[in-house]
Amino acid sequence: MRACVPLIVAILFSLAWAGKLDSCASRCDEKFHRDAACQCDRQCPRHGDCCEDYEHVCTGEEGPEEPEPILELEEEPVEAPAGHLYSAPSSCRDRCHEAFDRHQPCHCDARCPEFGNCCTDFESLCGHEGFSYSSDAITKEELQSISEKIYRADVNKAQKADIILNSQNRISPSETRDQVDRCPEPLFTYVNEKLFSKPTYSAFINLLNNYQRATGRGEHFSAQQLAEQDAFLREVMRTAVMKELYGFLSHQNRYGSEQEFVDDLKNMWFGLYSRGNEEEDSSGFEHVFSGEIKKGKVTGFHNWIRFYMQEKEGLVDYYSHIYDGPWESYPDVLAMQFNWDGYYKEVGSAFIGSSPEFEFALYSLCFIARPGKVCQLSLGGYPLAIQTYPWDKSTYGNGKKYIATAYVVSSTR
Repeated sequence: MRACVPLIVAILFSLAWAGKLDSCASRCDEKFHRDAACQCDRQCPRHGDCCEDYEHVCTGEEGPEEPEPILELEEEPVEAPAGHLYSAPSSCRDRCHEAFDRHQPCHCDARCPEFGNCCTDFESLCGHEGFSYSSDAITKEELQSISEKIYRADVNKAQKADIILNSQNRISPSETRDQVDRCPEPLFTYVNEKLFSKPTYSAFINLLNNYQRATGRGEHFSAQQLAEQDAFLREVMRTAVMKELYGFLSHQNRYGSEQEFVDDLKNMWFGLYSRGNEEEDSSGFEHVFSGEIKKGKVTGFHNWIRFYMQEKEGLVDYYSHIYDGPWESYPDVLAMQFNWDGYYKEVGSAFIGSSPEFEFALYSLCFIARPGKVCQLSLGGYPLAIQTYPWDKSTYGNGKKYIATAYVVSSTR
């Protein structure tokens, strides 16, 4: 019987990894798995079978760009069963203030209550250490409730007659690397551009030409461009969408005043950091909404207005899509493949028909409540998940992190 154990373990691993998506998320330094689509062990560079995101997920040489959208909601972590081969400590004894370690079955850092992965004795052993725990944690149910309120408050969204979408051919996830244009016609057949005269749309569009898309080239804002950032924040804060968000976060004791909230939004979204060399060449807003080019690939670019305007100018060529959301009205979600002026985007998820304040609110909510985690929301009764990542190489204020990216990863369970 003892001799069968290795065989049983091997079979279980094979079954678990069969059909896995080709990402190194939660797989760094694992052993070679024959049935996995690609590998994340330290020998994979030598053998040429690493997953595409191995370099920036596992080597630490890159910032957290995008293990681009998985479009399947990650399973919630489960506790290791009794007798599991890995026997890391399951207690916070002598571990309070310990840095997060993904190999541990439970955690004792200051943010573990927020992510729901604390050891069971965290409160009793670490509560006296000055941690702020249960009162600061935002629950999944609270996130779903506030996202529904934001969804209902989006009065500036496109109506059915405002957009005619021509999604054409849908492909399987395995075909996204082919870089084949399977859609001869543009994605947008018609957009009612009267939408763009609304204050938040107009202020948003004014920001899109303020960036150099190539990373490694420093961004330098003029006084006019800085004023446009302030104007955008001012306009979105006047909307019911952002009033809902601020009211929720204020109730959660995240911000003491609306001005504190606005100042933090400006830093986390518009603060500059370096994705390339020493130049401050990027920001959360540029990456998510305007799009960037790094190492010959499109990164970010998750906004329908930007896509429409670039497609109208002949700079974007829509190739195909792998996901179309269940919503029968706007906003909807589409995950697509496209070429942006010579550079390919393998999977780019975007809300379609949403107002700028709607996207800005949901991405901000998820970054504040679940930074670096899958954020489970609800829109019109349908589940939706957003993934955010913080920029870990530089900070602002009292150690706060900038937004590295934010995008829709799933709309199904």
